[in-house]
Amino acid sequence: MTMPQTVGAHLRMWWEMTRPRVLLLVLFTGLPVLGMHGWPGWGTAAAVLFGTALAGAASSTLNAYVERDSDAHMARTRDRPLPAAAVAPSHALWLGTALAVLSTLVLWAVGGVLAAAVGVATILFYVFVYTLWLKPRTPQNIVIGGAAGATAPLIAEAALTGHLTWVSGVLFLIIFLWTPPHFWAIAIFRKKEYEAAGFPMMPNVVGDRATRRQSLAYTVLLVLVTLAPVPMGLLGPIYGVVALGAGAWFLVAVLGSLRADDPKVDYQVFKISVAFLFLLFGAMLVDCAVRPFADALEATTGLPSVWVGWPPVI
Repeated sequence: MTMPQTVGAHLRMWWEMTRPRVLLLVLFTGLPVLGMHGWPGWGTAAAVLFGTALAGAASSTLNAYVERDSDAHMARTRDRPLPAAAVAPSHALWLGTALAVLSTLVLWAVGGVLAAAVGVATILFYVFVYTLWLKPRTPQNIVIGGAAGATAPLIAEAALTGHLTWVSGVLFLIIFLWTPPHFWAIAIFRKKEYEAAGFPMMPNVVGDRATRRQSLAYTVLLVLVTLAPVPMGLLGPIYGVVALGAGAWFLVAVLGSLRADDPKVDYQVFKISVAFLFLLFGAMLVDCAVRPFADALEATTGLPSVWVGWPPVI
């Protein structure tokens, strides 16, 4: 493939390197923290999300630069701009660096030193610890490296409040525990491609069945942690009901993959995992949006609110 000649074509390629679908997921997981702290003004919320998105875009672009050669060996990545030779590697390096600097400045301006520090740590961990060190060396790469993909709640809370609490900590833990069963499902389905790219993914090292067993263990722990925000007083019954139902759905899907022993079923688990996370964090947003009305009803009628103990003192 030849490099695009127009400015618009270059911009589209650069935009693709930021992995917009991943950015959407990052922003979606950062949103509930804003609601759990009382919904800031639109300007503040937009600035926090913009800085978070820039950090995610920088991570993805620099990851694309580092993995451009290995991406060429995988069917799902070989058509990306760098392995397809649609963008010069130097452009990706400069774009990723510029996005990293801009994200740091935005987060510093809107949220101070802590927010900027968490953003910088996310980028450095994703690029140097996960991409360069862990991914080519250990089948536990996604378990440890998953921390980099779980920091949106931390960035949002740091930017909004200037400190970190269990409000963002629990959401971080949910995403962290969700990552292995989510990623290992696609790793089983794409096992030969990861092997061709030279990555020691869990299915390639211990086999599909052992990987599914580990996914099941993480899923059980994940479901338990997703229920914790209700007794902790972080969220109310709307979230609790959705978390219980979505968790049961995901758990049954993972159990089904263990029984089926079929990579096509694992691919379905991968898709269910994405839907599960959107359902979970969507329920958090709805729960936060409804809470003021529940409080108003309590003030009017004197009936106790189901959101007793809000906001939590942690």
